[in-house]
This record gives sequence, structure tokens and C-alpha cells, in this order.
Amino acid sequence: MLKIGLTGGIASGKSLVASRLQELGAVLVDADLLARQVVEPGTPGLERVVEAFGSGIIAPDGRLDRAALGAIVFQDPSKRSVLNGIIHPLVREAAAAIVSGAATGDIVVQDIPLLVETGQGANFHLVVVVDAPDDVRVQRMVEHRGMTPEEARSRMAAQAGRDERNAAADVILANDGDRAELLARVDSLWTQRLVPFADYLSRGARAARKAGPVLVGSSSDWPRVAERLAGRIMAATPGNVLAVDHIGSTSVPGLAAKDVIDLQLTVRDLEVADQIAPLLARAGFPPVPGVNQDTPKPTHPDDSQWQKRFHANADPGRAVNLHVRVAGSPGWRYALLFRDWLRGEESARALYEAHKQQLAEQHAGDPGTAAYADAKEPWFTEVAWPLMDEWANRTGWQPPSYSSSAAR
Repeated sequence: MLKIGLTGGIASGKSLVASRLQELGAVLVDADLLARQVVEPGTPGLERVVEAFGSGIIAPDGRLDRAALGAIVFQDPSKRSVLNGIIHPLVREAAAAIVSGAATGDIVVQDIPLLVETGQGANFHLVVVVDAPDDVRVQRMVEHRGMTPEEARSRMAAQAGRDERNAAADVILANDGDRAELLARVDSLWTQRLVPFADYLSRGARAARKAGPVLVGSSSDWPRVAERLAGRIMAATPGNVLAVDHIGSTSVPGLAAKDVIDLQLTVRDLEVADQIAPLLARAGFPPVPGVNQDTPKPTHPDDSQWQKRFHANADPGRAVNLHVRVAGSPGWRYALLFRDWLRGEESARALYEAHKQQLAEQHAGDPGTAAYADAKEPWFTEVAWPLMDEWANRTGWQPPSYSSSAAR
């Protein structure tokens, strides 16, 4: 199944988006609804909340007095943490039960207000954030919820800031216009990305890449995208991947590139690479048949030393290549050295970019990028390799150590 994490700040319009996705066919898991259900009268959740905050938060009908509880926790971060420590595990347990009942091919949307604050983004194929400017959200709370501006800002301050939330997003749905505009954006997301993604995922297939090689200017978003993808991969392959490194052109600041994120997954051996193949496929990165080695270089001419596994994106909205290589292998070392050489040597970046621009022009009319990629291969061996090797010897370059799982 395709798992979508939906979030947004208070009064952002997230509930409208959730309702629309459910109308379109998604299986909706509403964390707010579950949070109310786990503290219904007679539940262990309500008992624990009363133990923590006293009987004054119980209304005359025996139900939780949410206004009374809110007045306590929204003014005191420590008390809010206590409440979250009670409610969140219960909500996750209830959500997991609903998700387990979904069928293959379903699109499961989990509506989680505090998704970013609780660090759950890596558990989803995509994180969708509904975004609205802060002043718009304050106005909505004043007009539609009867809050004062101060109360509205206090509720907003209890959540992640707008920049932090948007940085965690794979998709940002802007809600700074009217209702119709937001619903149109949701419908487009559903038809153009979510439905095709679910189809590719259920078939274990790579999303089609029809366009020829198009180089774009370097983007400051690429490292953040790589970091999010790395977190998702590490969560999907616990204990199996030693490191995830951002490699290739999009890892080099200032270098024009195709909008494709290349990541190198470091593993102990190819047996591990084969073991994690189904885990990567379920995470949205199916294996690509027939791509099992890199081109040997003169210092290591044996083909067997250049074996790897290759996966790519099932998500039609984000092109990704995963190169699964054994730690210490020539191909593993080459990928890291090539990246660091380009990062450290301005003349190398200029040389490589000029070569790419020339080939991109020659293959502009191609239906895909395979011929463009093949045309670059001789340059990597005949031009880049001697220069890289000289640079590594001159600078004392060594491959990085792997003390963390973040993309680099």
C-alpha cells in the first residue's frame, strides 16, 4: 500500500484536504479522531490523563473537558509533553490497526497534526504538508473558532514553525486562496502523483522517465531532499545499510544537473544488498533489472570488483537512483571520490558541466536518458579518472567514515 503522512499547522486547511482525499478513494486514518476515541469514558487513556492532570479535567457528563485540559497544557510545554506521552502511543497503536486492514494497492492517508514534531516522516512514502501563512491562520481561528489573536498565536506556538514543517514535506499544498483552489490542488496531486505512485508500487515497477536529458541550475533543495530520502531508506532497512551518501551531480553545489537524486547505499556485501531489495521496493524503490555493475576503471579491470545493485523511484514525482555498493569496493570509492573532487575543484566542475551540456544538446530529442548516460561513460574513465586520482593523491583524500546515517 502507499502510505501518505498528511500534516499542517492548526487552521491550515488540513482537515479539508483529508476529507477530499477520502472522497477520492483514500483510506483515511484521522489522528485527531483517534485521539478523542482513546480518551472516551471508561478507556485506559482517560484514566491515565486524569492521573496526570487531576479530576478537574472531567466534565459533568464524565467526558474529558478539552477546554480545561487545553488551558493547562498549551501554557506549559512540560505538561504538554506529559499529555503527548500518554496520547501518542495509544493513537499510533489504533492507527496501526487500521493500516493493517488496508489492501495492496490502497492509498492510506494518515492525518497527523504533530507528524513533524513527533519525527514520523520517515515512516511514509510521502509527507504532504498543507501550508498557509501565519496571519491567515490567525484570522481563521479568530473568525471561525472564536479565539482571540493571542489564543490563536499560543496554539500555533505549541506546534512546529512553518519553515520547519515545510522542510519535512515532499509535497506542499498551498492554502492561501479559496476552497476551490485548494481542492483543485488536491485533485491534481491525487491523479498525477498518488494514483500512479500506488500503481507502480503495487507492481514493483520503476516510474516511467520519458523526457530526454534536461539540465537545470543547481538547487538548494537537493541536499534536503536527499536527507529526507536517506532517513526513509534507513527506516526501511534497519541494521542493514551502513550509510546513505548523496552522490552524483545533485550533490555538488553550483553544478547544473538533471533533477535526479543519486544516493549510494553502503552495505557489507552483495548478499545484504539482495536481502534488502524487497525492503527497498516496499519503501518505493524497486530494483531495476539488468543493472548490476559499474564500468571498470584501469586500476581495477576485474568486472567482479565492480558489482552493485541498482534501484529507482516508483514515485513519478521525484526521480531517484539508488546505487547499492559494498563498502571499500572500487565502485563505492569512485562514487565518493568523484563527488568530492567536483566539490573541491572548481576547474573539475567546469570541465564536467561543459561535457554534460554538450551531450545534453546532442541527445535533446531522445525519448529517455539511457543514450545520454552511455555517452558519458568514456569520459569518466578517460578524462575524469586520471584527474581524480591525481587530486586524491595531492590532497590526501580518503573515503569518509560512517558515524551517522544522514545523507552527505
